[in-house]
Amino acid sequence: MPKLLKLSPQGRQLLIQRLRENVARAEPFRRLYTLYPDRGPFRRELYPKHQAFFCAGGTHEPIPDWCPEGCDGSPHRERLALCANRVGKTFGMGGYELALHLTGRYPDWWKGYRFDRPIEAWAAGKTNETTRDIIQKETLFGPIKWNGRIKGLAGTGLIPREDIGQITWKRGIPDLIDSVQIKSRFGGWSELGLKSYEQGRGSFEGTAKDVFWGDEEPPLAIYTEASMRLMTKRGLTILTFTPLEGMSEVVQAFLPGGRLPGEVDF
Repeated sequence: MPKLLKLSPQGRQLLIQRLRENVARAEPFRRLYTLYPDRGPFRRELYPKHQAFFCAGGTHEPIPDWCPEGCDGSPHRERLALCANRVGKTFGMGGYELALHLTGRYPDWWKGYRFDRPIEAWAAGKTNETTRDIIQKETLFGPIKWNGRIKGLAGTGLIPREDIGQITWKRGIPDLIDSVQIKSRFGGWSELGLKSYEQGRGSFEGTAKDVFWGDEEPPLAIYTEASMRLMTKRGLTILTFTPLEGMSEVVQAFLPGGRLPGEVDF
């Protein structure tokens, strides 16, 4: 502080300008911190359904019209955000929660489930292209960025650039990640694998996982296989999709009696 007081008015203005420039340069790489602020036009309280979805994953008071009958407030290991289009289910719900679990960068207000260690997770979309373009590029990592002859990621998605580690690229599919290491605040590295439903049930066989995020509705066989991978670690299933297939078996698994909350007979 004494050194700042010795600056001339011109020196202070130059310092302020440089600080603002540094903040502007860092902003695209810190999108995780822009969601659900305390104040402003996008403040948390304006998204009660998003918050309820998060809370249901942790220890909570039973949520009317959300929790099944007899809920004791224990974490719901399987959750579905059954939403219309353009409500932020991919970026603001599934992608946001997955990014918190991978990085350990939980905000102070977070009431959902918390891991206290690095995790192993899968994220999957309907096709290889949608997984690459929506989950990888638009949501988690941003576009491809070349550093000389080394292919990497821009880091302009929900995963901060500084947390992105070693990347393995999927063979035969241009620019699609197979797996990526992500630095955890708890020490060590989380690992995320990207998959698609079109790869078939067999691609979801393998080792135990902590989290499975399915963006768009998975076929029942893949949903069941992914759930098996979570049993050892009592992991979390996060699904975010619009029910384009109607009252499918996956949708009905989350609806007591096959009914939407509040639905009545006429």
